[in-house]
Amino acid sequence: MSKTPTNPSIITRDVDKIAAKTGNVYESITIVGQRARQISSKMKEELSGKLSEFASSVDNLEEIFENREQIEISKYYERMPKPSALAIDDFLADKVDFRNREEGTTES
Repeated sequence: MSKTPTNPSIITRDVDKIAAKTGNVYESITIVGQRARQISSKMKEELSGKLSEFASSVDNLEEIFENREQIEISKYYERMPKPSALAIDDFLADKVDFRNREEGTTES
């Protein structure tokens, strides 16, 4: 039997620490989810901007070199931490501002 290497980006999180920020695990996860969508959107925008520089309607020998650059840029973004992991880290480090709409208070 061959062992599959463990993904080092997988981290066990303490649900109690996540829930402690809001007093409710579901509220905390909702906030983390919204932050993850923000991060994902920003990353996608950056990637699209970088790849749009390579858009060309001309076929030539430089296309092979440009394809390598595109692949390297794509691989860089694939190796980056996932937006959900970044959002959890931000949330636990008090880098996310959120408020309860019913109360209108701001917490950090």
